[in-house]
Amino acid sequence: MFTGIIEEVGKVAAIERGANSARFTIEAHDVLQDVRLGDSITVNGACLTVVAHTDATLEFDVVYETMQRTAFGDLAIDDQVNMERSLAANGRFDGHIVQGHVDGTGTIASIREVDNSYYVYIKPLPSLMRYIVRKGSIAVDGISLTVADVDDKMFSVAIIPFTMEHTNFGARRAGDVVNLETDIIGKYVERLVSGEHGRPEAPPRNVEKPWDDRSLMSTTATYQE
Repeated sequence: MFTGIIEEVGKVAAIERGANSARFTIEAHDVLQDVRLGDSITVNGACLTVVAHTDATLEFDVVYETMQRTAFGDLAIDDQVNMERSLAANGRFDGHIVQGHVDGTGTIASIREVDNSYYVYIKPLPSLMRYIVRKGSIAVDGISLTVADVDDKMFSVAIIPFTMEHTNFGARRAGDVVNLETDIIGKYVERLVSGEHGRPEAPPRNVEKPWDDRSLMSTTATYQE
């Protein structure tokens, strides 16, 4: 579990891309303290597993499902990424409950400076809109934020100067795609009330399915028997 309080802004040092996957090497410092193979760290809000590390870098494998749900396909060398280690049992809970399970993406429509703050307007995938409520919690690229306002197509968040300076928001521009994780409470309430077995899936982002759904279901049925 995570809190959405960013510990460090890392930098993408290398990318090895597969057909439907990738391995990212990220330069970091703070989150490297006491790091071990298998540790969970969020990168732009997605919970990833440390598969290798040096004194200055971390490596993460990103599989098809994660590539499909996130904006990792848009990452390039030298891009800034928000990073947070998983919450220790004796740690302070300063943000909100963040699982590191990205629900989908959104596109920054505009960033407006208002007095000493910045209002960021984001247009999410339509399937995410029903989970976004005014004054509710949302994680944008892993940052714990409060929804300032929302309509049927877009929502806004207010960013204080500290957050702008200590996250990758300082490098964000209109048109950038960001990772979104909506409040976990809304998802569970919907499931319990509706009795549905799942939510409509968001469309893939620039990747093709590496399998045939029918053959997968057939294999699953065989194991169940």
